[in-house]
Formats: sequence, C-alpha cells, structure tokens
Amino acid sequence: MQGELNFYYGPMGCGKTRELLKILHSKKEDGFYVGLLKPKVDKKGEDHIVSRDNNRYKVDFLVDKEDNIYMEVCKYLIDNNLDFLLVDEAQFLSTKQVDELSDIVDILNITVICYGLKADFKGELFEGSKRLIEISDNLIEIERQCSCGRKKIYNMRLENNIPVFDGNQIMIDGVEATYEAKCRNCYKKLKKKYNK
Repeated sequence: MQGELNFYYGPMGCGKTRELLKILHSKKEDGFYVGLLKPKVDKKGEDHIVSRDNNRYKVDFLVDKEDNIYMEVCKYLIDNNLDFLLVDEAQFLSTKQVDELSDIVDILNITVICYGLKADFKGELFEGSKRLIEISDNLIEIERQCSCGRKKIYNMRLENNIPVFDGNQIMIDGVEATYEAKCRNCYKKLKKKYNK
C-alpha cells in the first residue's frame, strides 16, 4: 500500500470530526494501526479530539507550532506501529509542519489524513490549509448547505450573536468565540449590514 497525504476540508459544523472518527473506527476494525494528532492551539478538549456530539478520543500527538512532527512520529515508531495518522484541526499547523506530514508519507510510507477548515472568519486561508491545498495528493470537500440553498464556505464569527469581521485569526470555537457557517452570498449581506 502506498502512503498518501489527504485533506478533508469544509466549514464549521460540516462533519469533519465525525468523518475522522468514522475513518478511525473503520481502519482499526480492519486491523490497521492508527494514530491521532492535533495542534495544541486547539484548546477545546485539551489532549482529546472532541466531536460536536461530545465523543472524546485521546490523541497520540499534541503538537506545538515549533514541534517537528516527522521526528515525533519517528520516536513513536520505535515502540509502536503506525499505518495511518489522522490529523484534526490541520488548519492550525505551520507550512513546515505540513511539509513534515508529507515526509511521513513519502519516507515512512504512512498515510496521513488531515481534517480542517479551509479559511478563517474573514474568508482567508489558514497557513496549514494553504500548504495542504498546495501539496496534498487528494483534496476532499465536505459540503454543507446554507439555509438559502447555497454551499456554506464562510465561518462567520459571532460575539453576543452579532457577526464580527475583525480580530485575531485564531479564536477557538466554543472556548473563545462562536461561529456559524454561511454561504458567500449570506456572508456578504450580513457583512454589509453589521460591518459599519
């Protein structure tokens, strides 16, 4: 089996973590060794991946921006087997770390499957997502429909149920901020209404 780097992306609430957990269970049932990784900046759940229906799974790798993921996996392989590495909140990784994930695929022949947002609350690419779009073997969009019928692509940030359009790029959903996915058209209308 040849390793691949895959990126599943979509807006908030589209089922990325649910998809990750589905792959986790099916690969384990098929007898594969699966590792879980997430960036430490995602404070929700601390060292666990937490789905919207509150399922919790402890990660094998909790990485800081400076951590070398390739080296962490090499150390892990001394005592463990690994066929698949599933990465939650991959948008928060650095360009260098995404390149390290590609080394895990190309040198160690381990399939890496990443899940994350494509863009932030302003509609701008996250660093990790940008690099994954550039170098992934497969890009898989997980779609969700807006109430108007169009595809959701924006992750609108809310404060006191009011849309906001300025601020830090990274504010964690359910911890520091609230988000609601919208299509481009609805996002633009709300931005025109609230961004005075």
